[in-house]
Amino acid sequence: MAIVNVSDSSFKAEVESEGTVLVDFWAPWCGPCKMIAPVLEELDKEVDALKIAKVNVDDNPESAARFGVMSIPTLIVFKDGQPVDKVVGFQSKDALKNVVTRHQ
Repeated sequence: MAIVNVSDSSFKAEVESEGTVLVDFWAPWCGPCKMIAPVLEELDKEVDALKIAKVNVDDNPESAARFGVMSIPTLIVFKDGQPVDKVVGFQSKDALKNVVTRHQ
């Protein structure tokens, strides 16, 4: 599945739906956000039935505020439209894989 960019207006349709979605709240100026991008690309190829969405917090402050994002990167796992897990800061591929597979 391809990684999708999500805005405040498309968040509900893209994320709050059936299945497991990993949402990366990030910003272009954030060093750790740049480091996690290739990890997410690898995860996208390796984990079936996982959708990955990216929300630029500078352009989409409503979504970030709604889910209490205070630091970036923040990654939130949604299961069938509900947030079920949250990690803050750079994570290894194995750590992220463990987080998302717990909710599949």
